[in-house]
Amino acid sequence: MPVSPDSSRQPSGTSPRPLLDQAEHIGNPLRYAQAMMVRLPELREVNGAYEDLINTLNFLSSYSGTSATFNSYRREVERLLQWAWLVRSMSLTELRRQDMEDFLAFCQQPPSSWIGDKQTARFRLHQGERVVNPNWRPFVAQHNKRTHSAEFNLSQKSLQAIFSILSTYFNYLQQEDYVEINPVKLIRQRSRYLQKHAYQEPIRRISNLQWDFILETTEQQADTNPREHERSLFVMKILFGMYLRISELVADERGTPVMGDFQQDRDQHWWLKVIGKGNKVRMVTVSDDMLQALKRYRSYLGLTPLPTVGEQTPLINKIKGRGAVTSTRQIRYLVQRCFDAAYERMRSQGMEDEAQELKVATVHWLRHTGISEDVKFRPKEHVKEDAGHASMATTDRYIDTEMRERHASARFKKLKPEY
Repeated sequence: MPVSPDSSRQPSGTSPRPLLDQAEHIGNPLRYAQAMMVRLPELREVNGAYEDLINTLNFLSSYSGTSATFNSYRREVERLLQWAWLVRSMSLTELRRQDMEDFLAFCQQPPSSWIGDKQTARFRLHQGERVVNPNWRPFVAQHNKRTHSAEFNLSQKSLQAIFSILSTYFNYLQQEDYVEINPVKLIRQRSRYLQKHAYQEPIRRISNLQWDFILETTEQQADTNPREHERSLFVMKILFGMYLRISELVADERGTPVMGDFQQDRDQHWWLKVIGKGNKVRMVTVSDDMLQALKRYRSYLGLTPLPTVGEQTPLINKIKGRGAVTSTRQIRYLVQRCFDAAYERMRSQGMEDEAQELKVATVHWLRHTGISEDVKFRPKEHVKEDAGHASMATTDRYIDTEMRERHASARFKKLKPEY
């Protein structure tokens, strides 16, 4: 296909600017995303672009150890982000099957302003700083020796790679509770391009050892500097112990989580009222340990040990200023600091290998870990209700008893059988 398609298909006369640097130059995903939103002000016009970028960076960090895999995944997700934001002005959370079909059509015939004539780096070093390379383009044309012209043509192999990578990408976003569906999997007529798994994707979680270090480290910090870390300790415990979503802790258009949402029934049992996805209200069981964590946090705040009926004190307050936390970004920073501190402590004690996952863990892993632990001994129907799962099939994904038993039965088989 010629490089110059119908100009009317171009979303604008300007070329997209690169978003995602090499893994070693990204560092902390939250700080990188924040800097990129400043560098590319046009992205701030797209509602949800910042959260899209945060989740994408967390996804890519899982592949940072293998440069070839990282680069191929980065290429495909960056193309999708550029198209969703610049062409459709949509967040990843809004994309549906038809949008993905339109994106595939776009990839097969992108506008000339999106096509380069050679591979170039996204960023380059200038006076000690990483700056955008103006020659970079999301797509690259190949030089045809026979016609002596540059042509862009998306091969079947490349199309298959798009399906495979983006399906994995949306699986991750779905597991992180960031998107509701995987729109790639809904494209049935192109299912031949998708990998078919005869197994269940593992739940991304932290280990019990890692959680012990996170909890101990955060408790030590809270004892030493309560003003900075008592709130962190409470947040970590409520995310793990009640498997809340990060959005369920902050004030937004749905309302403000307050202390009065902790409620006691006639049997003296405590519950937490939560407004979850789809504006659905659920009651989450409060364990005895969680009740003690609540008392400790309220004592630090100078409140009574337990909430009063209708109490309007914000559940998670701002450290500076008054009122409730209103941005999930603040909670992400808080949790990331706890992960980083636990990682450094584990590494200092000679457990760097055991700590590695904390470098790529996200807030949502705490929810996954809490659910995964509870389904080992609680009725799954109870876990389903506390987690706010729409169906039992979602809860069943956390039950790995069958795989545990399967591995145990194979663990001691010999490569050289005994006679």
